[in-house]
Amino acid sequence: MSTKTPSTNDQLFERAQRVIPGGVNSPVRAFKAVGGTPRFITRAEGPYLFDAEGKRYIDYIGSWGPMILGHGHPAVLEAVQKAALDGFSFGAPTEREIELAEEILKLVPSMEQVRLVSSGTEATMSAIRLARGVTGRDKFIKFEGCYHGHADALLVKAGSGLATFGHPTSAGVPDEVVQHTLVLEYNSIAQLEEAFTLHGTELACVMIEPIAGNMNFVRASVPFMKRLRELCTQYGALLVFDEVMTGFRVALGSAQSLYAQAIPGFAPDMSVFGKVIGGGMPLAAFGSTRAVMEKLAPLGPVYQAGTLSG
Repeated sequence: MSTKTPSTNDQLFERAQRVIPGGVNSPVRAFKAVGGTPRFITRAEGPYLFDAEGKRYIDYIGSWGPMILGHGHPAVLEAVQKAALDGFSFGAPTEREIELAEEILKLVPSMEQVRLVSSGTEATMSAIRLARGVTGRDKFIKFEGCYHGHADALLVKAGSGLATFGHPTSAGVPDEVVQHTLVLEYNSIAQLEEAFTLHGTELACVMIEPIAGNMNFVRASVPFMKRLRELCTQYGALLVFDEVMTGFRVALGSAQSLYAQAIPGFAPDMSVFGKVIGGGMPLAAFGSTRAVMEKLAPLGPVYQAGTLSG
């Protein structure tokens, strides 16, 4: 009786599972949602990925967002190779990080300063800490269906109503953390108004994806966004745009530029970016006005740091 020889991908997955939890370094790569064995990629070129067996695939995912220019663009390769010759990490400021910050600020006029970090989760986590430090408040609002990374305070789903606490979406998230996170229905003005009526003076910020990428790209309606801006201003809570997915993708000025066209004077108080700005490198950022950003160390009392930031 013949036995089927395991494919190269199967063999690599079996090997990976012995040394890496689940065989992957991010759960979505395990293929559990679609079945089968993960494909182990050896190289990429333009719109294509090539696996360990030499099979070619059209890359519709773009490394989950960053590869907006495709893989191996000659100009990108040249810039990366040139920079690599100068060294990888210095633990000190560089002129290149100034240039990147200047370019980001040119395109996003709602921000006057920006801090560079290494991941979207790090950026959203830091943005919430900064909002809390600026306002002296603990609670914040997020919306069902939006994904902001895997920080404890963000792994919370809605409870049975605004009078009840939410529930962790991961083991290891303490109840003490959950009680500060309010989770509302996306695009519900009624829930938004109720939440601000009950907790407005306790809210440090409201974090929202202007286009919710993990629930089929639902866009926040203009009336909802207009009311959200009004309530944040009224109660002194910071409006934080998570543009990790939408930043420099849906428009050069990011999603907030589209809302600024529809709502006169509209701007978020703080913005978070990732994916596209790194082009495949581990890079993210968060920014706001100078008055808010100067609350960060080394100028202010809100601590944020990173060995590889910049």
